[in-house]
Amino acid sequence: MTYLDHAATTPMRPEALAAYAAVLADTGNASSLHASGRRARRIVEESRETLAGVLGVRPSDVVFTGGGTEGDNLALKGLYWARRRAEPTRRRVLVSAVEHRAVLDTVQWLGAQQGAEVELLDVDAAGMVHPDTLAAAIDRDPAAVALVSVMWANSEVGTVEPVAELAAVARRHGVPFHTDAVQAFGQIPVTVGEEGPDAITVSAHKIGGPVGVGALVVRRGLALEPLTHGGGQERDIRSGTLNTAGVAAFAAAAATACALAPRESARLAALRDDLVRRVQEKVPGAVLNGAPLGGPQRLPGNAHLTFPGCEGDSLLMLLDARGIECSTGSACSAGVARPSHVLLAMGAGEEHARGSLRFSLGHSSRAADVDALVEAIGPVVERAGRAGALAGMTGG
Repeated sequence: MTYLDHAATTPMRPEALAAYAAVLADTGNASSLHASGRRARRIVEESRETLAGVLGVRPSDVVFTGGGTEGDNLALKGLYWARRRAEPTRRRVLVSAVEHRAVLDTVQWLGAQQGAEVELLDVDAAGMVHPDTLAAAIDRDPAAVALVSVMWANSEVGTVEPVAELAAVARRHGVPFHTDAVQAFGQIPVTVGEEGPDAITVSAHKIGGPVGVGALVVRRGLALEPLTHGGGQERDIRSGTLNTAGVAAFAAAAATACALAPRESARLAALRDDLVRRVQEKVPGAVLNGAPLGGPQRLPGNAHLTFPGCEGDSLLMLLDARGIECSTGSACSAGVARPSHVLLAMGAGEEHARGSLRFSLGHSSRAADVDALVEAIGPVVERAGRAGALAGMTGG
């Protein structure tokens, strides 16, 4: 198997597996007062300190969640409800047009069910939101803006957004700024600091931790309504028994990933550049989507390519049959392939958006993975192109 889908999930790191297994063998609820509970609580708090250290925040700012989707929901709904409660006129919610569905579906729900006025921020051809775009959107009615959310790095094309500048624009108007940093964390520096975002979503399974645990960093003093009520865990923001083993493994993965990130980023960028160059040699018409290679505006492990005349789903299945695993740039709903909303927002046509594949590299990626893809891609594209041409001739 050649695994080129690390942006979806990446294998657990040995350090995370060891921490996970060690804590799974223990008994204890971190909210209990007896010895086992205190031992679990110590593990949780030490893990919180580790995660806070790599993010550059106070440990009390870290709220553990069940993953990135929960973190995004908690941030967006919690901020919107808190802002509306304090100032009922604040209904405008500004998010980029290229967000993950965890953000887009959440704000669409707020619009349909909670009276929010959702506005999608335009992006350029690389998928980037410019600070001037955000400033102009806020300036149209700053007193009505409840919150802004722009992802740190795009989950499809890997474009890195100017988060510091965007957060500064929001701060000038007193508007909370949230960022989904699930893809960025562990690959590039993600820190809050005094001038950074007010809330940051991160997830364990993207950096070599387990599935089912993440965190929302909430700046001290930021009002946030909880989604769940119960035992009052996590500052009464996220009630529920903590996943002690998952938290410990998350901290171990974060410490390792962030310590190795400078070296790993260079290694993965070199592998990615080699992948893109050699794939385009095999398929001269292949088009790279997103920010250019070699610069800081692209995640080091991301290669997102469109193969004109082919359907991404067909390419994916043909590669899968050869033992190569990747992702399409499209989402499937009820068996109907839809073009990538990210590429459409970047100005691509539907045909271009349908023919895309995302190859994403991670800590277990090696040169042999690139070699396997390069060997397979020519015949696969040729076969998918024939299938697409036949479907066009028959109207299928």
